[in-house]
Amino acid sequence: MPLSPPAPRTLKHVRRVQYQGFEREDGLWDIEGELHDSKAYDGPSFREPSRIRHAGDPIHHMWLRVTVNRQLVVQTIEVQMDAHPLKGCREAQSALQHMVGCSMARGWRQAIQKHLGGVASCTHVRELLFNLATAAFQSVPAVFSSANPDEPPRHLGQCTGWDFNGPAVKEYFPQFYGRVPAAAAQPPGPAASSPQQPSQDEIQAKLASSA
Repeated sequence: MPLSPPAPRTLKHVRRVQYQGFEREDGLWDIEGELHDSKAYDGPSFREPSRIRHAGDPIHHMWLRVTVNRQLVVQTIEVQMDAHPLKGCREAQSALQHMVGCSMARGWRQAIQKHLGGVASCTHVRELLFNLATAAFQSVPAVFSSANPDEPPRHLGQCTGWDFNGPAVKEYFPQFYGRVPAAAAQPPGPAASSPQQPSQDEIQAKLASSA
């Protein structure tokens, strides 16, 4: 369903972001992201003021490929910057290797901030990485399952649609209907932000599971 008719306006900026998940023959998974920024009008190039940047020409065009195992632990990471506004932007690429060994399932955003925060890396690469975890959750079905049949799937209790007291849980997971896990019942505080508690990345990924 389209949005309501807008007020009179002029397009100025376009950002395209795309994620894809690939199952590899060796049992690992490639999760790829692409970010493309452009203006809808001609203007001078920030890096080369004498050159005209035409409408639609990329200001940022960046690619990521993160290889993970079934537990969403990063095995390798690769980045490519086809377009960037400053000469020093490419220097941000080397810091990404610190993400190898980090988990998308637990503390993903904290790991990004720790290893790539501030001037250590690139704002736009960080943005791609943040939501790469959501694409990984959607791509690797094993992450939603639990070896313990008494534990509810990770996405339950993380959005309105999957409310433990809601009709979807009652219909599809009746064994967990009305149940509130101990983690969800804890008041906010240091314990709620510990590595054993669901991270913001898990929450966003679980929200997407109901789409």
